[in-house]
Amino acid sequence: MAWFIDFALVLAGASALAVLTFHRISGLVTDVPELATRSGFDLLTSRGDVIDASQHLGLSLWNKSVLYVEQAFGLLVVATFLYQWGSLALAGRTIGKGLLGLKVTPSRPRRAALRAAVTTTADVVIYAVACVLLVEGQFLLSVLVWAVAVAVFFVNALPVLAPARRSLADRIAGTAVTGIGLGTPGASIPSGGTPRR
Repeated sequence: MAWFIDFALVLAGASALAVLTFHRISGLVTDVPELATRSGFDLLTSRGDVIDASQHLGLSLWNKSVLYVEQAFGLLVVATFLYQWGSLALAGRTIGKGLLGLKVTPSRPRRAALRAAVTTTADVVIYAVACVLLVEGQFLLSVLVWAVAVAVFFVNALPVLAPARRSLADRIAGTAVTGIGLGTPGASIPSGGTPRR
């Protein structure tokens, strides 16, 4: 449930970035004076090759649009990582975990950064790469990366159902989620800082 709350926040951020990107792309097309100037200059320097001039303008607009989409996905990845890392390093919990009375221990900045990196990769990064590949026209590679993203997501999430209740991110970072009903011996952290298995 905590993951769903946190992922809903990520989706809200993604939606805001999608709206911003849509307006940026719309701005390319609706900026008529700049568009007219650019197409007029391309026409004048085309030596009569109108088709090449219009193709160059179209490709320029397409490449800028793709760049805006890629920037939005990059910003989503960075924002997700900073949200995860900042929440864990400062409070030991994300908003979703806090609402459910859960805490990630230990919450030292280095461990929080490692856990945030794995969580962000499993939840956002690989999907973002798949989407960017799709926009770039790499359809088969995009489908392959999408399948990898689904597999990595489940590899990270399914260990939570085991008795130790530790995701792949927890195992890699040496952390555990504790709280109401989760204080099982497998999820506790000894004083040495390394979780028991």
